[in-house]
Amino acid sequence: MTVACSETTPYQIWEWQGFEIGYQTADFQSASVQSTSVQSTSVQSTSDQSETDLGPAVVLIHGFGASCYHWRKNIPVLAQTCRVYALDLIGFGRSAKPTPNQEIAYTFETWSQQIRDFCREVIGTPVFLVGNSIGCVAAMQAAVDEPDQVRGVVLLNCSLRLLHDRKREGQPWYKQLGAPILQSVLQNKAIGQFFFNQIAQPQAVKNILRQAYHRPEAVTDELVEYLLAPARDPGAVDVFLAFTAYSQGPLPEDLLPQLTCPTLVVWGEQDPWEPIELGRAFSQYPAVEQFIALPGVGHCPQDEAPELVNPIVQDWIQTHS
Repeated sequence: MTVACSETTPYQIWEWQGFEIGYQTADFQSASVQSTSVQSTSVQSTSDQSETDLGPAVVLIHGFGASCYHWRKNIPVLAQTCRVYALDLIGFGRSAKPTPNQEIAYTFETWSQQIRDFCREVIGTPVFLVGNSIGCVAAMQAAVDEPDQVRGVVLLNCSLRLLHDRKREGQPWYKQLGAPILQSVLQNKAIGQFFFNQIAQPQAVKNILRQAYHRPEAVTDELVEYLLAPARDPGAVDVFLAFTAYSQGPLPEDLLPQLTCPTLVVWGEQDPWEPIELGRAFSQYPAVEQFIALPGVGHCPQDEAPELVNPIVQDWIQTHS
């Protein structure tokens, strides 16, 4: 398996349902994360230490096509006051990429189970969940499925899932027709492989990131390579195509009314994929304590503007600890 990871936050391994799951962890007692690959039973000792010693536990959950690396600018700062864990969802990053619908289903229910099992087996205490994009939906699903496990949720530019079957009804006719046709065409293995090969190229990834990021200087060659590395793994194409065809499952507005933990919503105002005017509607749900808009920031604020995001997340977690 081809893996690229930050030198300051090397990966550890947790075995989940027979699959290797990659994650990174740091706290204020360590200058960097432990570099040794371990099983969940060998890291359980960290959960035996009190929160007074190590701070509240925080799990960072990336978006589609990303990995722990997308939190490289956040882990060291948050670790000054928290026990920080960045988790690669199965199918992405350092984690295994089993065959869709044969070995595993790539759904928010699956990722919720992974997150909840990780919290129990590796961390051992209730946690705060911080997600970006589809990671927000996975975080909310986990909080709904096991509310006693989650102390609070932070949503950074939550995916609105605009290609969901139920969302298409309110969209222009060409989008209602075009998206299902494209999804169907991509399920042809040869066509899907060709399409994936075209976008899994440095310049193509850079172009996509320049759409998502408002600050062009944040789109570096290093970022592109870290996002591309897992795409070279066996099974990466099948995972990509499986998720592009996933138009069911929960919508944010399904999960938000069910949340019983405090929730913070942070949104880059210049997000071209998840319009902030739609995201503002999240403020109406009782669990949402605050909605913070970030001017001049795009879809991945934790990477594009960590100097804005880190203190917001840090202060909010400390307030609720």
